[in-house]
Amino acid sequence: MKTNRKTNNRRSFIKKAALTSLGISIIPRHVMGQGFIPPSDKLNIAIIGGGGKGYSDAVNTWNNGASNIAAICDVDWNQSKRLMDKFPNALKYRDYRKLFDDIKDIDAVTVSTPDHTHAVIAMAAIKSNKHVYVQKPLTHSIHEARMLTEAANQYKVVTQMGNQGASGNGVKQMIKWFDEGKIGTVKKVHVWTNRPVWPQGIETPVDKPALLDGLDWDTWVGPAKMVDYHPLYHPFKWRGWWNFGTGALGDMGCHLMDPPFRVLGLGYPTEVESSVGAIFKKDWTPEYLPESCPPSSRTQLKFPASAKNASEITLTWSDGGLRPFHPDLVPADHPIGDNDSANGVIMIGEKGIMTCGTYGRSPKIYFNNGELLTFKDTEENKLPENGHHTSWVEACKDGFGKTKHKALTSSFNYAGPLTESVLMGNLAIRSYNLRKPKGNRFEYPGRKKLLWDGNNMKITNFDEANQFVKRAYRKGWTL
Repeated sequence: MKTNRKTNNRRSFIKKAALTSLGISIIPRHVMGQGFIPPSDKLNIAIIGGGGKGYSDAVNTWNNGASNIAAICDVDWNQSKRLMDKFPNALKYRDYRKLFDDIKDIDAVTVSTPDHTHAVIAMAAIKSNKHVYVQKPLTHSIHEARMLTEAANQYKVVTQMGNQGASGNGVKQMIKWFDEGKIGTVKKVHVWTNRPVWPQGIETPVDKPALLDGLDWDTWVGPAKMVDYHPLYHPFKWRGWWNFGTGALGDMGCHLMDPPFRVLGLGYPTEVESSVGAIFKKDWTPEYLPESCPPSSRTQLKFPASAKNASEITLTWSDGGLRPFHPDLVPADHPIGDNDSANGVIMIGEKGIMTCGTYGRSPKIYFNNGELLTFKDTEENKLPENGHHTSWVEACKDGFGKTKHKALTSSFNYAGPLTESVLMGNLAIRSYNLRKPKGNRFEYPGRKKLLWDGNNMKITNFDEANQFVKRAYRKGWTL
């Protein structure tokens, strides 16, 4: 049916009137983008993914009424019920595409969905000229991270990834210490986590339980390969499946690799190598589970010298409860990283060792002469819990390229390369168990050091690994 301009204007009026009746003052984004302060001084935000982190992202961007939560979109309203109850006047959707079609004057969007849908939703928002906050990891694939970074600059929208520790005072103190030369040049870094804390290294489910009431499974699967619903996928456990999640490294890498990445000024890695924990049900016969992320893994990334650090850097990642041992400078009875040593970072410099816990908390330096320097992120000096979100909201009001936007700690210009480096580890982990028949056994050609051309997003010495750089989208879905 042909639609004339008069009809479009009437529809636009109805939408704006509906929002106004909910107490939501819509300020067109083109006004916001020019840096003008609206009468309400409030950003109109759509929340996509309202359960789990989606709830805290919404509450932190709302910030006790400093912003308007104009719409909530979730494929499973049961998961987002708590959020919908808190904001009963927000418009409610199951499909983000319909939300973007219906409401043109939303200023900004938070994306707190499973990893596999981050890119398609964020890209749709960017192309609709909406500012975007995306939970970590930024994307499911290296290619998606590069495309989002480029699109954000092309469309001039304000972006932030949800690795909130990047805005913490602990990380800022570590940068200050390093820039003052306190530990000197760094050559080795260790990063580790106790994740996964969900099932991984398990067989793909074959039973078909009843679909949860009210769950739009087709939209939940989105661009991924279609599989039947199973509680081992939704909610939360999707993290352990390559079809949807990015495993332990994807979950915590953007938090824990952020301090060394930021402190040392790292860029694209040049090489990567992984080893993966095996699972045995029969003697001498490891299980082959290509769809499930492994129960544990270790990954080594090499980074070239940077403008901040004169030496090449070897970064070793461990997960599944594996962690590095105490360096000689750290006393035997001191925890490394967090108080329970479950997660942490160690940067080994020529003058001493800098350590921190999750989100850059409680940084310390153990000097070669035996002295200890500590920083306590106390109530007096720590940032507010919503500081990472609030800085994004204020930057959205300020506009792309303005002072507040440039001050963001995890805009896509930073978060994109960080995410690519994190996902390089997953590329090596997935390559590790690629196998080919050889007689009555298998050979594993991907168990080697993989050489990376960051500018061209390509492994140069094992072409089969490049299948993990970019994923194939299900029919009907595009970036």
